[in-house]
Amino acid sequence: MKKTIQLIQTGLVLAALSFFAAACSEDKMDEINKDTSVSTDVTAKFIIPDIELRTAQNIVGGDFNTYFGSYVEYWAGTHNQLFKAEKRDAEVRVASTYNNNWGTIYENIRNAKIVVAKCADDNEGPDGGNAVARGIGEIMLAYNLAVATDVYGDTPYTQVGDYNTYPYPEADTQESIYDAVFQLLEDGIKDVQAGGNTVGQYDFIYGGNAAKWVKFANGLKARYTLRLLNRSSNKNADLAKVIEYADASFTSAAEQASMQYDGSNQNPMFDFEWSRDGISSCTSMYAKLMAREDPRAERVYFGSRSWGHYSAADVEEDLAPTGDPEECQYVYAYDVFAFAEVAPVHYLSYHEVLFIKAEAQARLGKTAEAKETLKAAVEAAFANFEVNVDGAMNSPSINAYGGLEPLESDPLDAAAADAYFDSKVAPLFDADPLKETMIQKYIGLWGANGEAVETYADIRRLKAEGKDVYGLVNPGKFPLRAPYGQDDVVANPNITKIYTDAGNYVFSEPVWWAGGSR
Repeated sequence: MKKTIQLIQTGLVLAALSFFAAACSEDKMDEINKDTSVSTDVTAKFIIPDIELRTAQNIVGGDFNTYFGSYVEYWAGTHNQLFKAEKRDAEVRVASTYNNNWGTIYENIRNAKIVVAKCADDNEGPDGGNAVARGIGEIMLAYNLAVATDVYGDTPYTQVGDYNTYPYPEADTQESIYDAVFQLLEDGIKDVQAGGNTVGQYDFIYGGNAAKWVKFANGLKARYTLRLLNRSSNKNADLAKVIEYADASFTSAAEQASMQYDGSNQNPMFDFEWSRDGISSCTSMYAKLMAREDPRAERVYFGSRSWGHYSAADVEEDLAPTGDPEECQYVYAYDVFAFAEVAPVHYLSYHEVLFIKAEAQARLGKTAEAKETLKAAVEAAFANFEVNVDGAMNSPSINAYGGLEPLESDPLDAAAADAYFDSKVAPLFDADPLKETMIQKYIGLWGANGEAVETYADIRRLKAEGKDVYGLVNPGKFPLRAPYGQDDVVANPNITKIYTDAGNYVFSEPVWWAGGSR
């Protein structure tokens, strides 16, 4: 018996030693196999470019822009998921449609929060007190937050990022999110001015230029103050603020906030169309141009197969019927924007700031000032249109296959814009200043620059006022928001419970600033 006990004890000791040796061996192997070239923590300036790139590529210029461009009738969806969106099929309401955007925007929000926290004055790390990087983080956090709530409505914010404490973040109200957006912009303006340029080349938008970041933030304040106009307790006072913020923003297109592309990196709208061929020129947009004899109609249309240029008179029969196209590829005409590989994406453009100011002036009854501002906005929009044309004509991918047929007409310069405004726009403005301002903004934001997201917000904002100035013709229901992303609809009970009626709420429930409750 004693011998048996000794054998058992010996066995237990050997087993323990064996387990310890195996554990040590496993730990050693983990250490040996660890890739020490991969950083687990980086300084703020290395996080900022990732936020900026993802925001441009996936949030401003990505699926939101492509789908919303179909909703607002900039183009028609003619194949696969965009065709389903055009027909208002399940694609518009199911949680999978915008899941990639959902994931990216929350990665941006988390990373921007990390930048702000790293650069806090009381942080003892290498970024502690880095006010410039903190200010950029605050402005980009405000930007992504605003897009998230504009698109989805009530959505998580305060609990995002701390996954140990909040594994299932709750949705914040849109009203509280916008409070945070304005505070972040105020803080960002103060912080980027507080120190030297500590970000430099890692800031892909402005190279760390504090003055330009201040102008960008003021332009965003103008955009978002106007966005909340239907919830304002003093609309005239807020419209005056819109003008004040716009005046403190960009003074030329050279200052606007944009992401540039050169062919080694591709404009996201081009990238989508080059690989998917899912959108085509539509009859609705064409009708608006022709009603005003808009000269842009003569330079915008190309054949999908031949890449030959269409005149405005010749393209009509090759346009996709808005709301009722056939599902096909390489059949209908293309807008030049589909080829604009090296056109920039605008976080906020100079022409948008001018259109915002013109709207505020028109609403305040400052008609003469509004007309002058609108004329400047149209000039800037014409210039931006030509940037899109150049982005297509200078596309490395297109030119590798022979390029687009050259345009015989001269680029549309400021003189052409002024002549158009004086003869076609001014009489319509005199008859209804607000309506024509909004229509000109609608046309001016049409392009490969990611601005369909803003047009989508404008249409919903005016719908909330009972103003249907756009004459949209798609007979299907107009989506009032995007459905939440599938990852959280499935995994986060706080999102599951607000993704209601199998997503059909997107057709019936406007977001809070457009008169809804969430």
